[in-house]
Amino acid sequence: MDGPSWLGAVLFLGVELQALWLAAALEVHTSKEVDAVNGTNLRLKCTFSSSSPISQHLSVTWNFQPEDLSAHEPVFYYLKEPYKLSAGRFKERVTWDGNIERNDVSIVVWNLQPTDNGTFTCQVKNPPDVDGTIGEVRLRVVQKVHFSEIQFLAVAIGSASALMIVVVIVVIICRHHRKKAQAKGIEVADTEL
Repeated sequence: MDGPSWLGAVLFLGVELQALWLAAALEVHTSKEVDAVNGTNLRLKCTFSSSSPISQHLSVTWNFQPEDLSAHEPVFYYLKEPYKLSAGRFKERVTWDGNIERNDVSIVVWNLQPTDNGTFTCQVKNPPDVDGTIGEVRLRVVQKVHFSEIQFLAVAIGSASALMIVVVIVVIICRHHRKKAQAKGIEVADTEL
């Protein structure tokens, strides 16, 4: 291998590696699955990291795909400022709750309904970082809250505390009655003498 072709191959490899690094430089982070109760509001958290400083042309696109895998529907769009939808199932039901300076592009979905079951996607473009991962959150709207481990622990601790209080009260009452009975017994003994 002679000098110029070897140098060309190294330069080409360097350019290709830089292009691959830039393509994967934008990462979007979301929860994978979220359960929420019917009729409540939910903050869909989405954050990003970029190898480039935050651009004035940063854009955020939220979309939704129902469980039946029908076509994607727009949910929310941000470019320099939040834009609300003028039509669709999420019209007047989604608000911006992000902070670009903190790499947070979250939204709040109001009044969740069973028809909101599906996958929400969060895509961020921060020129020159325009390619990268897309965050996906699978939402499941449930009728009731499932009993979590924390709730179970709180109920168990509360029940144990209540039981201890009842036991202490019973012991105090028993001692009080015993002292009364002893005092009566002493009075009876005194009167007999």
